Amino acid sequence: MELMDRSPELGAKLSAALLRELSREHARISASYFRGRLRLPNLELSRNESFLGRWIAATRTLELSRTLIVQEPWPVTVEILKHEMAHQFVDEVLGIHDETAHGPTFAKVCAELGIDGRAKGLPTPVRDNAESQVGERIAKLLALAESPNAHEAEAAMLAAQKLLLKHNLEWNEVRAQRGYGVRHLGKPKGRTFEPERVLATILMRFFFVDAIWIPVYRPAEGLRGSVLEICGAPGNLDIAEYVHGFLNDTAERLWREHKRSAGLLSDRDRRSFIAGVMSGVHDKLSRQERGSVEAGLVWVGDPGLRDFMKKRHPHVRHVRYGGEPKGRSFAEGRTRGRSVVIHKGIHSGPSAGRAGPLLLKR
Repeated sequence: MELMDRSPELGAKLSAALLRELSREHARISASYFRGRLRLPNLELSRNESFLGRWIAATRTLELSRTLIVQEPWPVTVEILKHEMAHQFVDEVLGIHDETAHGPTFAKVCAELGIDGRAKGLPTPVRDNAESQVGERIAKLLALAESPNAHEAEAAMLAAQKLLLKHNLEWNEVRAQRGYGVRHLGKPKGRTFEPERVLATILMRFFFVDAIWIPVYRPAEGLRGSVLEICGAPGNLDIAEYVHGFLNDTAERLWREHKRSAGLLSDRDRRSFIAGVMSGVHDKLSRQERGSVEAGLVWVGDPGLRDFMKKRHPHVRHVRYGGEPKGRSFAEGRTRGRSVVIHKGIHSGPSAGRAGPLLLKR
């Protein structure tokens, strides 16, 4: 096995660390998806920008684009690596050599393992026009939730959530046929704390996506970390991405207001306060969920999404968190969180996952 670097822009030390990380990623994917049947090939970083990755059978070489690794988030690199490893599997394990590179055997392997056979990055489902129309209606309701009248704002947010629930109930059986997609929210970080974990729970419980913290590597820094991955139907991903940004921005704003009004000079209690905000939002959405149950709208989950997640993450480790100590800052944040109204005006321009424009057509 040979590790070759053709990307001097990273520097010799970072390049060597990157290749070691790719070797570990290859071993992990082989164990998780291919039952450990793939031997480590010659890994190369190529400056050729005409491809993202490629498997060269004659020399047992798996090449990845330097541009891809430097410019794209790490999960995109992992998806391309999976794709090329599927080619390696068809070639070296199944011994199929009389089909085109993306022939029926390769397509079957990718489908069975939940690997995107297109290798253009993260899995992207086909967007349905009807789903986009529902998304626009939800966006308009969230715009009404900007009303200064507290009762009107609450009613508009509740109506948006009920519409989202009703839509998911109606489309649950056919959604798996259209496929599911993946998004990564926030920047990779070394540790995750209670505010991030509570927010992930909010997205999973109330916004029809599944979520998991996945390990990532930061090539430019030579460091490992984790990032939140959400999976779901395209419209649900749009809304969950927006809610993630909205609640993060709102919690930070509420902390600044609390810090100023309480005369605090440091951010020592910031994390506890923001955890309280997220907990308060969770409390509020739970109460509204009970109202939907009383109205006969009961969500029992999406079997297609569960299957998608099982293929994408065949070996998931569940970790229980005891939470952080709760004090006065947490309690005050929780009180503020229970009054948060999720809202959004309709504007033009792309959504960047922050509390900015909510556009559900892409």
